[in-house]
This record gives sequence, structure tokens and C-alpha cells, in this order.
Amino acid sequence: MLNLGFTIGSFVLSATTLPLGILMDRFGPRPTRLVGSASFAASCALMALASRDTRVLSPLIFLALSLNGFGGICLTFSSLTLPNMFGSLRSTFMALMIGSYASSAITFPGVKLIYDAGVSFVVIMFTWSGLACLIFLNCALNWPGEAFPAPEEVNYTKKIKLRGLALDHKVTGDRFYTHVTIVGQRLSQKAPSLEEGADVFISSQDVRGASESPPEKSVPFRQSLCSPIFLWSLLTMGMTQLRVIFYMAAMNKMLEYLVTGGQEHETDVLRKRAAETVGFYSSIFGAMQLLCLLTCPLIGYIMDWRIKDCVDAPSDGTALGDARDGVATKSARPRYRKIQKLTNAINAFTLTNFLLVGFGITCLINSLHLQFVTFVLHTMVRGFYHSACGSLYAAVFPSNHFGTLTGLQSLISAVFALLQQPLFMAMVGPLKGEPFWVNLGLLLLSLLGFLLPSYLFYHRARLQREYATYWEGPKKVLGGSEVTA
Repeated sequence: MLNLGFTIGSFVLSATTLPLGILMDRFGPRPTRLVGSASFAASCALMALASRDTRVLSPLIFLALSLNGFGGICLTFSSLTLPNMFGSLRSTFMALMIGSYASSAITFPGVKLIYDAGVSFVVIMFTWSGLACLIFLNCALNWPGEAFPAPEEVNYTKKIKLRGLALDHKVTGDRFYTHVTIVGQRLSQKAPSLEEGADVFISSQDVRGASESPPEKSVPFRQSLCSPIFLWSLLTMGMTQLRVIFYMAAMNKMLEYLVTGGQEHETDVLRKRAAETVGFYSSIFGAMQLLCLLTCPLIGYIMDWRIKDCVDAPSDGTALGDARDGVATKSARPRYRKIQKLTNAINAFTLTNFLLVGFGITCLINSLHLQFVTFVLHTMVRGFYHSACGSLYAAVFPSNHFGTLTGLQSLISAVFALLQQPLFMAMVGPLKGEPFWVNLGLLLLSLLGFLLPSYLFYHRARLQREYATYWEGPKKVLGGSEVTA
């Protein structure tokens, strides 16, 4: 029954992200965060009240837990828009946010220590409710009404600088002052910034042409929804979610089987030893959740690798201008941002899948001491695959689609995770507690995770061939003009 409750709770927690994503894309993260912090504060207060008279008020626990899960996922989901403020380090900060969420389980041993020290449960819950009220106040005062735009979607205003020059007249020797006006439009990464004092002069025709150019057509949501990258990510994330959730649900039973060896007639001494071992290893597993916070920035660093050194995707006009201005030379082609994002995503998902396969292999080996390695790999995979997926969506899809796509992915992953209940029942029933065959099947299933980086590799090769045509064309045009001259 506890495992069934865990399964239903995990499903509800993940399934709520789809409507939250739709609302956040439409109204921004601020209302979502306000509602979430209020729900979380109310849930903690209800838990405190229910604990005062459990026989009468215990039904309040179901309402309190529902508000707690809903409020918590609102706060977590709205926080995923904050990394857009950090430019080329967006994926690193997103991984840090997801790592802090994944490692939050470390607070439970701390709360238990406070409770064992003599602090009442009512005081702990009301204190927790007060902290949620501070989050509500911070959101009401500091969070903007609109969503945080992605770095590539920010519209820069014109910059005008006046520089005074002292000049001497050649005939009379009189000194007079004039002003040189420098007008700056939006500058790409390949051009020096005005703040650095570079000699950048943009003609009025260029400024007028840039300001009068029609706005870029927005990408329809259907195109993002039906893209192969999103569809392959659904399979990868669903499979990984099932693998991770099943281990969390069945870990105690698997540890117990390692101690007892599946004996049908257990002695009291063996049962006591199994309970002590399971309790010890469970506490170690809970403490290791802090590794999520320490290891998740690694996957973000991989996703942000050399992004700031890249230029925008080429077109006929920009490629010809780059070749004419000498931005790209014959010996070094420009590093395009979209190509680099795909390369980083390939590396991130490949690393995560290798860790997942290693985790599956250690689960097959009946060794208690090896479970420490299993704990480390599980914790890293749990943080890595969420961080890699969130960074991939932020890098490939428009920011106004991020919430809905992430919510839909989380919902489908939750449906996949429902399969862990029949797998658990099969393990404790017909298999008599032996987890080998279930773990072997999940290990083979985890090999499907390599399909997503394989498609990303194919998609990157296709883009590289497409960009190569833009690269060669301007060089031929300029070469022909030089011969004519």
C-alpha cells in the first residue's frame, strides 16, 4: 500500500506540470509562483493543525499533502525560468536549480534531528509555513510580471554616444569643439561592443534598414510539438524516469533480499539484521542526495561549453557579409551557435546514458558494499537527465514553448513511471523478492536512451552540410569579384 501511494503521489506530482506549463507560458511565472507559495504555506499549516488531534483531524492530511505537492511543483517549475537571466551560462544555472530540487531530500534527516532534539512537530511545520510566506513576499515584490526572455530573444535598444573633440583651426588657430555621434544597433557576438571603446561606426542606412525590417515570424507550437527531437526525448525521459522511480520504490526490498538471500523461513535474528541494514543504507542513500547539488552543474557546464564563442546561424546575406568583412577566414570556419548546442546536447545525453547503464549493471550484482556505488550513480543520473533535458528544450525550442513542452514531457514520463507498480508486484510476488530479472529487463530498456543522442548526431550532420553551402557560396562570389577587379 505504501508503494501504491508512492506511485500515485509521483504521478500526480509530475502530471501537474502540464497545466502549469501552459499557464506559465501564457501568464508568466509570477502568478504560478504566488499560487504555489501560498499553497505550500497552507499545506504546512494544515499539517501542524492535524497533528494536534490526529483522531479527529487526520483527514486533513490528504488535503495538506495535495496542497504540498502542488505548491512544491509550482515553486520548482517557476524557478526554471530564472536561468534565462545568465546568458551563455543559462544551462549551468538551470542544472544548479534542478540539482537543488533533486537534493532537497537532504532536509528530511535535518528535520528529524530537530524533532529528536525536542522541538515539537507543530513548531517545525509553522516555521516551514513562515518560510513559504517569505517566498510569497519575495515573489510579490521582486519578480517581474512578464516571463524572462531567452538571451537570443532579447531586444536591445539603440545606443547613442557623444564624444567631444577639441580641434585647432589651421589658419586662425582658434580652438573649437565638435561632437562625434556613434549610433549602435543590436550587436552580434562577432562585433565588438561600444562599451569596450572599439571604433564601430554604423551608417544611418544600416540603422534604418535594421529598424524597418519586419519582425521574425514566431515558431508555431505544433512545429515544436511534432519535432523529432521532442518525440525522441519523450522516449528517453520516460524510460529513465521508470528506471529511477522503480529503484527508489523497491530499494528497501532489494536491500532486504541481499541480507536474507530470499530465504522462505526467516529467523528473528535475520529479520532484525535485515531491518538494521536497510535502515542504515536508507539513511546513507538519503544523505547522498546532496550529490545532486554538487554534480548537476557539471551537466550544465557541458551544455554551455563554448556557447559564448559562437555566432548566429548563417543566411545568404549574413554569410556574404561575414566573408566580405573578414570575420571568417579560409583556415577557420565560424562556430555556429545551433551546431554547438547540438554538440553539447549529444555529449550530455551520452554521458547520462553511460551512467544509467553503469547503474543498471551494479543493480545486477548481489553485493551490499557495491550499493554505495549504485547510490552515487542513481543520484547523478537523477539530476543529470532532468538538467540535460531542460537545457536541451531551452536551447532548441522558443522560450514561450518551454513550459508546455516540459509539462507534457513530465506528464508522459509520469505515465511511464506507473509501470513500476506492476513491476514491483511481480518482484515481491512471483519472483519471491528476487530483483535480478526486473533489473535485467530495465537495463536492456535503458539502452534505448542512446537513440536521442544518435538522432541529434544525425541532425547536426545535416545542419553542418546545410551551413557548408552558405560558407562556400560567399567565398566563390568574393573570389570572382576579386578576379574581375
